[in-house]
Amino acid sequence: MTSAEVEQGQFGDEVADTEPEEGYRRGLSARQIQMMAVGGAIGTGLFYGSGTGIAMVGPSLVACYAAAGIVIFLIMRALGELLTYRPTSGSFADYAREFCGPFAGFVTGWSYWAAWVASCMAEVTAAGHYIAYWWPAVPVWATAAVALAVLLIANLVSVKVFGELEFWFSTVKVVAITAMIVIGIGVLTFGFSSLGHTASIRHLWADGGFAPHGAWKSMAAMQTVVFAYLGVELVGLTAGEAENPKQTLRKAINTLPIRIAVFYVGALIILLSVLSWTEYTPGVSPFVQVFANVGIPGAAGIMNFVVLTAALSACNSGIYSAGRMLRGLAVNGEAPQAMTKLSDRQLPVPAVMLSILVMAAGVVINVISPDKAFVYITSVSACAGLWTWSVILAAHLRYRSRARAGLLPTVDFRLPGAPVTNRIALASLAFVVVLMATSSDTRVGLYVWAVWFTALVIGYQAVKRSTPRSTSALQ
Repeated sequence: MTSAEVEQGQFGDEVADTEPEEGYRRGLSARQIQMMAVGGAIGTGLFYGSGTGIAMVGPSLVACYAAAGIVIFLIMRALGELLTYRPTSGSFADYAREFCGPFAGFVTGWSYWAAWVASCMAEVTAAGHYIAYWWPAVPVWATAAVALAVLLIANLVSVKVFGELEFWFSTVKVVAITAMIVIGIGVLTFGFSSLGHTASIRHLWADGGFAPHGAWKSMAAMQTVVFAYLGVELVGLTAGEAENPKQTLRKAINTLPIRIAVFYVGALIILLSVLSWTEYTPGVSPFVQVFANVGIPGAAGIMNFVVLTAALSACNSGIYSAGRMLRGLAVNGEAPQAMTKLSDRQLPVPAVMLSILVMAAGVVINVISPDKAFVYITSVSACAGLWTWSVILAAHLRYRSRARAGLLPTVDFRLPGAPVTNRIALASLAFVVVLMATSSDTRVGLYVWAVWFTALVIGYQAVKRSTPRSTSALQ
């Protein structure tokens, strides 16, 4: 569509069937994207991190996940409406650029790239530690390097290989949670295993109350809960390579409430019913504790494999996302032009390779000094997630405003209750930032984000001065 058409508002009620050609091959099937959408909402934050959350706030963790899940759904519906209006592999960075200005697009793109690079550094190192469970004599850096190499190959062969690998990673996670839910229901209903005599849904309120440490303490856990959902927006980046993206992504987003209700809220209700929250140990997977108490042979080994799968899945997705986002930045003149190139198989090989090199360097540092070196850089990941979600909501508000004015086409897949729901979701994210500021453990993340943001301001100005082609696009 031309700029003249935009200014004159010459649109019908439906978006044109033509979609922007970005050079990618549409190799991701509906089956792969649906499972990626499921897996994107399930990670180590649930399998391991929920143990610490349970110890912190007790059964009220269920309400935290449910409330955060509602906000996540609103964000994803806003993203879904934007994707229906204009599917693009640049996703939220492109929408930030279009509706919030070029600087917002610059910050969003580079921050999201950095978030995934940092996440992959931590996840692939964690994978090395998980593999050491079976082969303790092998150095962690070696197994981490092998894991990174395998995932790199999967991302460079074809997008179908990436999608298939992610499909099976997600399948393992879904099967593990489903098995725990089925076993837990069996324990509660039929009373088998050693847990059968004490398992009861009464554990949700009988052991010190639903919020045993008070309502404020429960709200303080929201920051941890929100971060567990990071990555759910990944499906937005598949728009440029998905078969029939408008229908596929619409279905993936619409089923998000079911996935959250089952795999997060439902799983936690079962966990907190078969065992009292007081019996869970911080830093230990609650899934391991339940499987072990039920008498599942090799429970620790099984869950170690599941968590290894979750770590590899996160890294696999991170390589994919970082490469696409970096190429999108380059296409807009905000990264080296060499990153725009595609291989014969229509893959952003230079962008993926550069991202991998940064990840590999980080893995070495992370192995040498895991506690100090990356406590700061990983905090960028959390803040970048909050920024990205906020930009999606803000861009959607601007889109709706222009669509109402007849300047842009309307679509039939809309965020319910907008613009009120936009503002509710934005206020919720702002509340999480306030909670981060009140805790010494997470306040450092805001400091690091301030430094990162300052660096991006400087970088933005440098790009405007040094890249003639991008100057007009960025102003």
